[in-house]
Amino acid sequence: MGRDNQPKARQLARREQKEACRAGYARILIVSEGSKTEPLYFQDIRAAYQLHSANVEVQPSQLGTAPIQVVKYARQLFEMGDLHKGIRPRIFDQVYAVFDRDDHVSYFDALSLAGSLDGKLKNDAKQAVSFKAIASVPSFELWLLLHYENIQSPISRDEVMCRLKQHIPGYEKGTGGAFAITRDRLEIASQRAQALAAYFDAYAAPEPYTAIADLVSLLTTLRG
Repeated sequence: MGRDNQPKARQLARREQKEACRAGYARILIVSEGSKTEPLYFQDIRAAYQLHSANVEVQPSQLGTAPIQVVKYARQLFEMGDLHKGIRPRIFDQVYAVFDRDDHVSYFDALSLAGSLDGKLKNDAKQAVSFKAIASVPSFELWLLLHYENIQSPISRDEVMCRLKQHIPGYEKGTGGAFAITRDRLEIASQRAQALAAYFDAYAAPEPYTAIADLVSLLTTLRG
């Protein structure tokens, strides 16, 4: 048998365990469809609320942007980890797959797969893991638009972007700073998203819906 040649992995594991213990709250994995927009938004929240990176990991999907690929990558990253990214297998308590309805043909399959995984996976502490789809209809930008407008009827992705740019001039997908710009309107956006969720859910497309509010609420209250 060869000698153990994984000292870096062991050091990483010890460091993560210490940091997670010090933070004292759930270890969360967020995997997004977008490679920049959503990761930057959640990373900004993490920084603003001084959340430990050992407890809140944000990664774009490496399998593709289709919703089913986002869910599959979230499962893969949870189960197998990625030492190149400093992520060990099964270190999370909660997993969130963030994706849009848009025109994706795999959207409903992704919702079903995420639902089937909820509570079925076990983490490194042998505890059942929460696995949730965080869907938006039609897109993530609906969540941002709700900070300014009370959307109550179906709206296209293009119309969302057009109206959002009226409130945030120069906004483009992939640019950072959205959380800082909209933060002072967070409460009203959450109320509007909750009002939509009282009538619609992720399966009710094309009716407007976003679960981003739920994830933002979780992240912004972790330290409380």
